[in-house]
Amino acid sequence: QVQLVESGGGLVQDGGSLRLSCTASGRTFSTYAMGWFRQAPGKEREFVAAVSRSGGNTDYADSLKGRFTISRDNPKNTVYLQMNSLKPEDTALYYCAAKPVTGSSTTARRPYDYWGQGTQVTVSS
Repeated sequence: QVQLVESGGGLVQDGGSLRLSCTASGRTFSTYAMGWFRQAPGKEREFVAAVSRSGGNTDYADSLKGRFTISRDNPKNTVYLQMNSLKPEDTALYYCAAKPVTGSSTTARRPYDYWGQGTQVTVSS
């Protein structure tokens, strides 16, 4: 089992940037594919980005390609989400998630087994 703690959310102006971090407990972080999701008020949770165990493969929601970048640092048990050119519609609670996988190049959009509590991102216009 792994516990996930997100940080880095906050209030930012339209066009600004934020970097979210998600730190995992335990010694097996490198055995998990990792993902970021978000949920805006009144909307369903949606996929944002995923990264493979090795960090070599990534996947993004089509609407976010070019603005968001996912990465990971396995020795630090941390996955990041760099968000640039933020828009008010990016306002949401952002969650990281972990999924045990056997392939080092595997990314996943669902299902995920472990979830953090989320970090709020608010983009003002």
